[in-house]
Amino acid sequence: MGYPNELLATRAIIEHGRYALIPPEGRVKNVIPNLENCNTSIIASPELGPKFAMYTVEVLPGGGTTNDFKEDGIETFVYCMGGAGIVTVEGKTYELTNGGFVFAPASLGVGLKNVSAEPWKLLLYKQRYRPLAGYEATIVVGNLNDIPDEAYDGMENVRIKNVLPAELGFDVNFHTLSFYPGGCHPFVETHVQEHGLYFLEGEGVYLIDNKWLPVKTEDFIWFGPYVPQAYYGAGRTPSTYIYTKDCNRDIEL
Repeated sequence: MGYPNELLATRAIIEHGRYALIPPEGRVKNVIPNLENCNTSIIASPELGPKFAMYTVEVLPGGGTTNDFKEDGIETFVYCMGGAGIVTVEGKTYELTNGGFVFAPASLGVGLKNVSAEPWKLLLYKQRYRPLAGYEATIVVGNLNDIPDEAYDGMENVRIKNVLPAELGFDVNFHTLSFYPGGCHPFVETHVQEHGLYFLEGEGVYLIDNKWLPVKTEDFIWFGPYVPQAYYGAGRTPSTYIYTKDCNRDIEL
């Protein structure tokens, strides 16, 4: 990377246990033992406060997993942000191109392989599954480009896509929200669910714990429970982010 061109500065804001804004500048590469020829950054982990882990992974040509991600009780979600590659779940292969995703229920092995000549850019998510008697999750494969969007809370200039089934077997879901210029949340949200969200395009301002902060493409935000939050699409083009939402479970006391 070499010498800096200006005084060192960052847009990153970290409040352990509450929230974080992590822009792409300043992320470091992490060595993950079963990933080869990959540029990987861990952008969320329990050390910060989330109950999940999230990674950005640039799989270089020929790169991928040397051993499957397979941990007892851990569910996995892979989302393709660019390029193309192969995801393997318990020996069955799925080709992922831009917008493609694979969800693997808890304890199933997940492998990654880039067989193309270009980098393959992924979001990788892992979380410990919370079982519910009589229900279970299933493998889900699809592409955001094939999912119709819907008006969000009755607002035509804010669009939502639901990625996973709204079934009790799933303890997490993934959605995208797209805001046309001037679009915003209908109110400031304050709720028990935590979110991990990654900006896929555009820019705007996000309310994070009563602070309005500029955000843009490739920014990552984590909100812990009960942190006030809302978004305005302030750019000249639509802005879209993909986000996690824990769901379908009662509070454990």
